[in-house]
Amino acid sequence: MKDKICLVTGATSGIGFEAARELARRGATVVLTARDQTRGENAQDAIFQATGRKAELLTCDLADLASVRAAATEFKARHNRLHVLLNNAGVWHRTRRITKDGLEETFQANHLGPFLLTTLLLDVLKASAPARIVNVSSALHYRGRLNWDDLQMEKRFDGTKAYSNSKLANVLFTRALARRLAGTGVTVNAVHPGVIATSLSRDIPKFIRALLPLVLSTPAKGAQPLVHLCADANVAGLTARYFDKLKEKKASSLALDDAACERLWSISETLSRLGV
Repeated sequence: MKDKICLVTGATSGIGFEAARELARRGATVVLTARDQTRGENAQDAIFQATGRKAELLTCDLADLASVRAAATEFKARHNRLHVLLNNAGVWHRTRRITKDGLEETFQANHLGPFLLTTLLLDVLKASAPARIVNVSSALHYRGRLNWDDLQMEKRFDGTKAYSNSKLANVLFTRALARRLAGTGVTVNAVHPGVIATSLSRDIPKFIRALLPLVLSTPAKGAQPLVHLCADANVAGLTARYFDKLKEKKASSLALDDAACERLWSISETLSRLGV
């Protein structure tokens, strides 16, 4: 990974931090995104202490379209190359929350924000080919069911359903993007890292959350599939695939629906005001 530039979202804790640290350890120039400047600086310090390499920091809130646009602009002001984009950041909420853009936050932070960030960075990714995009999805995408008439879940909200739907959207986006990147040298894959004890569970009641580390995998272990797809030579050239941890697996039938891929892409362009 020497001389490679890697952008990792949600890199202040959990599997995002562990993946960023490992990529830095392998010699990459790692750019971390963080919503909170202080947490981002703490992650920078921890990576430097562990690897001797200084990570860069980029402020970005994926639940804020203006923030995503600003982050993409700032990245391109610093770099004209990007070899790995790891879309890792995600949220899970028990109750419905609305962003300043007027959208349901789980859908926006987990799908629409990464969609916009990725599309805004496609020019530098193509210029850096061979390059890789890795989208962190979940096995919960098998439970996802997109209601095209109510993607924002205004009629009836359920946190787990909203999360599952967003993870289905990640796989649909991966496949739609792969078709658009055919022949460019840029690959894109989705991955379920396992069931990990991370801050994603912060909305779960405390007494349950305290037990999770006893039954879930560690963030370091969960980061391994991410680093595998970002850096390992034996997956070079693979694209439009879904991985369950380190093994390729067939995605859900809904995720393999080409019409759904294109419909979601069109809606995402509209909602993210891409090209405006």
